Amino acid sequence: MNAYLLIDFGSTYTKLTAVDIDSEEILATAKDITTIEDDIMIGFEKAFQKLKIEINKKINFESINFINKIACSSAGGGLKIYAIGLVLSLTTEAAKKAALGAGARVMKTYSYELNNAEIKELKNSDADIILLAGGTDGGNKKCILHNARLIAESQIKVPVIVAGNSDANTEIINLFHEANIDYTITENVLPRLDNLNVNPAREAIRNVFMTKIVEAKGLKNAEKFVSGVVMPTPAAVLDAAELLSKGTSEEKGLGDLIIVDIGGATTDIHSLADGSPSQGDIILKGLKEPFSKRTVEGDLGMRYSALSLLESVKTKKIRSYLNDEYKKIDIKKHCNYRYENIMMIPKTKEEIIFDEAMAAAATEEAMIRHSGWLESIYTPMGIMYYQCGKDLMDVEYVIGTGGVVVHSKNQTNILKAGEFDITMPVHLRPKNPDYLVDSTYILSAMGLLVKENPNLALKIMKKYLEKAN
Repeated sequence: MNAYLLIDFGSTYTKLTAVDIDSEEILATAKDITTIEDDIMIGFEKAFQKLKIEINKKINFESINFINKIACSSAGGGLKIYAIGLVLSLTTEAAKKAALGAGARVMKTYSYELNNAEIKELKNSDADIILLAGGTDGGNKKCILHNARLIAESQIKVPVIVAGNSDANTEIINLFHEANIDYTITENVLPRLDNLNVNPAREAIRNVFMTKIVEAKGLKNAEKFVSGVVMPTPAAVLDAAELLSKGTSEEKGLGDLIIVDIGGATTDIHSLADGSPSQGDIILKGLKEPFSKRTVEGDLGMRYSALSLLESVKTKKIRSYLNDEYKKIDIKKHCNYRYENIMMIPKTKEEIIFDEAMAAAATEEAMIRHSGWLESIYTPMGIMYYQCGKDLMDVEYVIGTGGVVVHSKNQTNILKAGEFDITMPVHLRPKNPDYLVDSTYILSAMGLLVKENPNLALKIMKKYLEKAN
């Protein structure tokens, strides 16, 4: 029997998925704690032994021929990027979108010319990659050259990806070559003010991840067993989502969709939609969003970020998602306990209900931040409306993932918190989507199959994504 072995070296768990190619089914899944501090293969081997046991319940494990073993990873804190641009709302924002779309965590962004304090901060940071942008092609190159010069003088040892005004590339190459900076030149993320061009930068980030970051994060040992750690986990999820939305030439996709991924440290939203104004009298303002968009909310998590979630959404919001029986519980005490006990698994009814209330509050806030919004401007002709960001009101599917959603008996209630709300009509959130759940955690695994066997990946997602309860 021919099969794929798909591996996700997660920040907490290493997850394995075995896929039968002929029957187009998942043979088994297994997971164990990720052991990044020692040898990442220790956790992998424990998970692999569990996988063998599960497969042997169905067929003889020895009869399987794994034709490929491929992996993604968010271990070691994921891929951390610091982005530099010119104007905050333009090239800096374009650089940020490119980094997020590549599966990275954008730790900080800088605009205009860096100063000495900022370059010192960059040099002493935990950056895995610095993304240097700035200026449209043929436009301002003074700023990006100034920033490149400071980077060169600082002798930063972090790989730098240059995705700015192409007119400055020759001078930047000379600067970085002389200073022995590890750099990659790619296309401008904003070649024109009306042209967001993030895909080349995304690919450059992924290539640097595969060739440089994998080794730096202690993942090199994994390559003795797998064909390669090919991308960050969030990038795999985004690839899977895009395939599920668009489909292939042989298999139809689901159309516009959103993925809500609620984790211990962050809530990630992926939207796959054009996002253009759905009404003809609304004017798009600012950069047009990419079809495949990802946002990461580092203050909206269930454990590591429990206290920052409370600070962001406030006690009243979490309480609004509790039923009457639990309205009077101590919100801060519950959040603090989760922050201090990051491996906590809710067991009592009160713990479960509180987790679900946190998740609903995180979903609502993350969807508000991810979705577009309307601005009204008074003119002599009357009120005009401008749309900033993506209009997601007609999205057909919202897919939930993450432990709190998967294990909940109220999955739809958690996800519906992100719906359009008539009391906040300026936020262009989904109006009436169908709700699905990734109950077998297959999205990242299927993202790994996108280039290998897209039709198989799409069929499996359509088969295993379940209707939310």
